[in-house]
Amino acid sequence: MQSPSWPPSSVRVPGKCRRGHGPPQALVFLRGRCYAARATPNRGRGVTAINIMCIKWGTLFGPEYVNRLYSGVRRNLSLPVRFMVMTEHAEGLHPDIEVLDLPVEPYAEPMEAALKVANRQGAMRKTSLFRPGLVPDLEGPVLGFDLDVVITGGLDEIHDLAPGTVAMRHDWTEKRKGRPTGHGSVFRFDPALHGFLYEDLAANPYEEVEKARGSEQRYTSHKAMDRGVFTYIPDDWVVSFKYDCNPFPGNYLHAPRLPEDARVVCFHGRPKMTDALAGYTGSFIRYSKPCDWLQEHWIDRARADLGTDWA
Repeated sequence: MQSPSWPPSSVRVPGKCRRGHGPPQALVFLRGRCYAARATPNRGRGVTAINIMCIKWGTLFGPEYVNRLYSGVRRNLSLPVRFMVMTEHAEGLHPDIEVLDLPVEPYAEPMEAALKVANRQGAMRKTSLFRPGLVPDLEGPVLGFDLDVVITGGLDEIHDLAPGTVAMRHDWTEKRKGRPTGHGSVFRFDPALHGFLYEDLAANPYEEVEKARGSEQRYTSHKAMDRGVFTYIPDDWVVSFKYDCNPFPGNYLHAPRLPEDARVVCFHGRPKMTDALAGYTGSFIRYSKPCDWLQEHWIDRARADLGTDWA
């Protein structure tokens, strides 16, 4: 559904689209115009498996984070899952998970130099997932996740949302400030269509990192917006633990609440997932009572699915 008042020059600025009745819609930016796009079911479109990717480098997250994410996505998708993790540490991963070697990119040196200036060392590693031909036999779009998320609802609509575009949720802070930037905890892209996400960075690593101020999510979303192929995932589907589930001052009155239509909960900032399980007292604003539904969705259901050895 096209909004006739949306000017081509406003492709990077979220606007209002007329909305129809029915399920939540997303704002889609295509060739300088704004559309309201409905999610379409993946059944009947020739999709036989759904591609999932994540990246784990260093030792901040153990293999249980990857295994629990694997369990969460496969329990909440209607088709079989092909789950891939890019890492240099494959120990402890469930045997059904495909391991992609964590590369040293040819543009790593100038990229790291720019990140050092921005004080964002390591922040752009996720862009290696965008490399064309990374998985030679890969077909169809990829749904990607950070490891500090918990899956709490169906993911089909996120995977199928506005085919051909890069999809991310509007970043909470940037939205509050009226700025157009996606949040990188959940992202959907198609390697066959969006190779520019890797190629532009490889061609001008220092300049691209400098322009994005060292932010991978700003780089990714703005690149897609500039090309007119960006979609915001509906806010209700991807939520923030600290902003949407446990906001101040209600966090002192009741335990964290899981929004009814939440599909993914992001634990960016504080508290971390392990902090939220037992309750968090490390910050006055971010205080949290123990979170029972996190224990259920992140750990208990994963252990019932994969066994205690893996989750």
